[in-house]
Amino acid sequence: MRRLPIYFLIDVSESMVGEPIQQVEEGLSQIIQALKADPYAIETVWISIIVFAGQAKTLVPLQEIITFYPPRFPIGGGTSLSKGLGHLMYELRKNQVKTTYEQKGDWKPIVFLFTDGVPTDDTKAVIAEWKQSWQRTANMVAVSFGDEADAGVLRELTENVMYFRNSDAAAYKQFFKWVTDSIKTSSESVEKNAAGFELAKIHHGDTLSKIDLSKPLPPKQYTDSNYAVLVAKCQNMQRPYLMKYRRSVKDAELYGLNLNTMSYKLVGAFQVDNAYYELSDNSAGPTRINSDELIGNPTCPCCGNQIAFAMCSCGQIHCIGEEKVSTCPWCGNKGTYGIGEGGFDVNRTQG
Repeated sequence: MRRLPIYFLIDVSESMVGEPIQQVEEGLSQIIQALKADPYAIETVWISIIVFAGQAKTLVPLQEIITFYPPRFPIGGGTSLSKGLGHLMYELRKNQVKTTYEQKGDWKPIVFLFTDGVPTDDTKAVIAEWKQSWQRTANMVAVSFGDEADAGVLRELTENVMYFRNSDAAAYKQFFKWVTDSIKTSSESVEKNAAGFELAKIHHGDTLSKIDLSKPLPPKQYTDSNYAVLVAKCQNMQRPYLMKYRRSVKDAELYGLNLNTMSYKLVGAFQVDNAYYELSDNSAGPTRINSDELIGNPTCPCCGNQIAFAMCSCGQIHCIGEEKVSTCPWCGNKGTYGIGEGGFDVNRTQG
């Protein structure tokens, strides 16, 4: 039986931490459950999951639906779309079954790319490679989770660029049903020797819509300005966590002039495991943000300390509690902490 390979290329950068990545986990589980009950899909569909942040890795190798078990998703530092696409092309080459005199090869692979932010590296070379080697031999659907993703980069990869308004759990449910239906229609199409790639109809325009590709390209940038994400470590548990802030722009009046003021409001603090470092780009230099631009100080998601945002003299962030002397889990320095006046610069991730 000829295979229809489906690849999910999923952004697991810091900006996806929290509800977005949890909803993706649940959504993939729903997709697999539905496909296992579909007679066309169970005969043809094979699925692989690749994740990327500052690095990329295969989370689930290409395998048939019946043996597929949805994984837990890690979080990494940065949004290296070039490494994600490079790893995808490596997997496509490695897994491709070509048509020969003895057998019929795979149907055209279908790639679902999910991202919610801006690439933090130069994508020019890898996009050129994709266009030359795979744009005609694979079908890609690029999905912007929210309106912060770089649609200009996505439209260089494919004509199928979708905007998903990831507003609530019901929206995620509708979106993943659309993905499921698109895979089902494609698998049915190949079974009937038709085109083999057919997206499901969109019946919920407020949740999912196609992006207008006629708009001018936005300028390139290598730090995702939609979020400010800080890496910290729990003093008691020695575990890493991320503090995620979302950009907020407000109108302000000064001396009769209407001005926009920008700050970042706290979304929450989220525990991550050591896979974060494996998926982070250590060669990327840190960027800085002033603490005055950050609104909100969470509690530690690992041990519950009331202050999760304390900066050591080594420049790293950790949590503190009621202890008189705190120990930095990064460098081992011991010291007392107090509240100072004015802001200070702190390292932020690429997003």
